[in-house]
Amino acid sequence: MALRSPLPMWAKILIGLVSGVAVGFLAGDWAHYLKPVGDLFITLIRMVVLPVIFVSLVCGVTAMRDLKKMGRVAGKTMLLYMLTMALAGALSMTIAGYLGIGSGLGYTLPAVAQTAEVPSFVDTIMSIVPANPFKAFADGAILPVIVFAIFFGLSINLAGKQGEVVADFFRSLNHVVFQLVNIALAFAPYGVFALMAYVTADNGFAILSGLAALVGTIYFACFVMLTVVYSMLLLVFGLNPWHFIRKMLPVQLFAFSTTSSNATLPLNLKAAETQLGVHNSIASFVLPLGATVNMNGLATYLGAVAIFAANAYGIELSMMQKITVVLTTTLAAIGAAGVPGTGLVVMSLVLSSVGLPLEVIAAIAAVDRIIDMINTPTNVSGDTLAAVLVAKSEGELEMAVYAGDFELPEEQVV
Repeated sequence: MALRSPLPMWAKILIGLVSGVAVGFLAGDWAHYLKPVGDLFITLIRMVVLPVIFVSLVCGVTAMRDLKKMGRVAGKTMLLYMLTMALAGALSMTIAGYLGIGSGLGYTLPAVAQTAEVPSFVDTIMSIVPANPFKAFADGAILPVIVFAIFFGLSINLAGKQGEVVADFFRSLNHVVFQLVNIALAFAPYGVFALMAYVTADNGFAILSGLAALVGTIYFACFVMLTVVYSMLLLVFGLNPWHFIRKMLPVQLFAFSTTSSNATLPLNLKAAETQLGVHNSIASFVLPLGATVNMNGLATYLGAVAIFAANAYGIELSMMQKITVVLTTTLAAIGAAGVPGTGLVVMSLVLSSVGLPLEVIAAIAAVDRIIDMINTPTNVSGDTLAAVLVAKSEGELEMAVYAGDFELPEEQVV
């Protein structure tokens, strides 16, 4: 007989996170022995990411048999993604400029060796259409898988009655995949504990020396995005922000510890549907897309870095240059998927757009992991925000669920 766990998943993850930090500080180098446990957990999550994305998107597309509706939902989603990323970049630049971060930096930044190149816009567009879908699955190329899933779902709808059998198969497969997700998430508290222990042992707080202002600015800007900007958008749509904020906390804690939007996707999908009342047809379309192209946290990161680099070298950015940074940051964040070392590599594109020195990247690399920890919750919350707002505009948001009490899903049992 299955019994409900006395602690909800978010509490277990929080305990794992806090105890992992404590063990990392107390155990020092010994905490590195926990690294394989954390790596195994991340591997387990990655194992389910592509099946979740593909099956969820196919189900999302087949649930929207009205092609006009699908085009409308896609348009609203991309508009919200572009808007929130532009707001994130502009907000962090404003805060960074007001605080004057990077001014009077007292050491010479070393040159950085670029290990990867940011693909051109044309290359990005060409690469998202898979010549071989099976190769895209094997390579873990998420954007091509998303494109293939959308076309596959459309084909099922266009096949009419003959496609119903395939659609039913994918709806059943969706339930199976999420049972697989439940198994993977059962290991989350232990994986988070191990991840935080060895990351803390590696970095500590001394690493923030000299770059504390940049880190603090990005954390503050992300906090403003999560609490103020997202709340204002929810209020515009007539929704109470408090319900969104409290129900997203477990997802944010998971994202904070794993620093992966894709790894957080299964948990985010479950929260959107079971806790926030987003209809499956909207959630299974908007969230997998957002995990790849919507990067509000990264936009916040890049905007603050641009001001930091300008101040560090005594360069005054004009208003047009600042606008260029916001636009480039938005486009770079969209195209960031699949680029190794996403934040650091895409950063070169943003800095180059206004003639800022790239040498600053070497210094920021030291705190990239710590910054990533707050960027990821901002990213995934932005994805869910868009899903909630699109669902509300389409009349597919269950208000009773959205405004209801937080409940532990029935699947989370021991």
